[in-house]
Amino acid sequence: MTLKKMGRGALASIVSLAMGLGLTACGRDYTVGYVYVTTASGTSGLVNGYKVDYQQGYLTQLANSPLPSGGKNPVTIVASPDHLSIYIVHRDDSNVVHFLVGTDGKLYPQKTYNILGSFATDASIDAAGKFLYVTYTYQNTILPDGTQQQLYTPANPGPGGVTIFPIGSDGTLGTPSTFALGRNPVKISATNPNHFVYVVAQDSATGNNLFGFSQDPNTGALTPLPGVTINPGNVVSTGFPSGNTPSGIIADASGSHLYVTDQVLNDVMGYTIGANGIPSLIASATTDSAPAGMIIDASGKYLFVAATGAGAVDGYTFGANGEPVRSTVSSSVQVGTGPTCLGMIGAPSSGDPTHGIYLYTSNSLSSNVSGNQMDASTGRLFQVQRTPFSANALPSCLVTVPIVPGR
Repeated sequence: MTLKKMGRGALASIVSLAMGLGLTACGRDYTVGYVYVTTASGTSGLVNGYKVDYQQGYLTQLANSPLPSGGKNPVTIVASPDHLSIYIVHRDDSNVVHFLVGTDGKLYPQKTYNILGSFATDASIDAAGKFLYVTYTYQNTILPDGTQQQLYTPANPGPGGVTIFPIGSDGTLGTPSTFALGRNPVKISATNPNHFVYVVAQDSATGNNLFGFSQDPNTGALTPLPGVTINPGNVVSTGFPSGNTPSGIIADASGSHLYVTDQVLNDVMGYTIGANGIPSLIASATTDSAPAGMIIDASGKYLFVAATGAGAVDGYTFGANGEPVRSTVSSSVQVGTGPTCLGMIGAPSSGDPTHGIYLYTSNSLSSNVSGNQMDASTGRLFQVQRTPFSANALPSCLVTVPIVPGR
């Protein structure tokens, strides 16, 4: 029977059923969001883009994927809080490339911005979406002609810093400023909803490699918290206890707790954040080998750690004081080889409780992305269909972006 011969009642019933099942003519209705993965192989970086199936969480590459990331050796990728822009940070070119996210998930390159230092390591955006913070390994000096000259090298080591970019309403970056840090800063996290920024460094001369700063919400400027000493030149700077080789940092959504991984100690440390921003160590929990990136699910009940050396994702719940407690149902879940970054998407962050909650891992040595679905009641992880998903060689990081309603 064709639609032409069907009565209004029957046709209305079919339309109603289709709407109830989410089976509309728009292909986006099957997509809960997008995953973007940077890869560092070759002379120039790439970014792979995928759409996320809302029912089962499997990934499908976008039509224009991969595309150039805009520089050499991308080390991280971050999304704006409004999900309309992403920023890719390149280590070797010491730059940031801004992309707009299309309504179909495709990325559209906009402009490249140089940082005020050499060898970028990480980036974070404050909760208001007003400032982008990019850490770098070595400080530069500005020459009379406006070009930059690197002040330090591995043979002549010295301090790094953080470049602070104001973010415009359209996602463009404004004139940057810079703030000096100690030696070898590696990761950064801006907290929400308070105005604090935390950096971890890998200076083998000290175990106090966690640095905290208050943020001016109008200018983005940073001021060291009490207990933080930033020294110029090739001299140890000191912060709060963290171990010698911290490798990841994340704050919870309330801004009341901070978590730091150490890639040699193989642990994750939990801190409470005081009203003055000072972090106090409460407890640590073991991880598998070489922990790196972390993510906390949208409900705030579960923490997941990428264990790079073990090819696993380690799951945690939280104790009464917010300390990490190793999960009994997802203690160590095998993913690909060399996992680096984690991303999550789905309910409740998608605003639709019928969607699954999906966790994705960029695997640097197996050149793919692993997908798992999380049980919201227990934190247990289950492989999604078709995992793993192929990527270009040497994935370095990933970010997830939900579909923006009304676009």
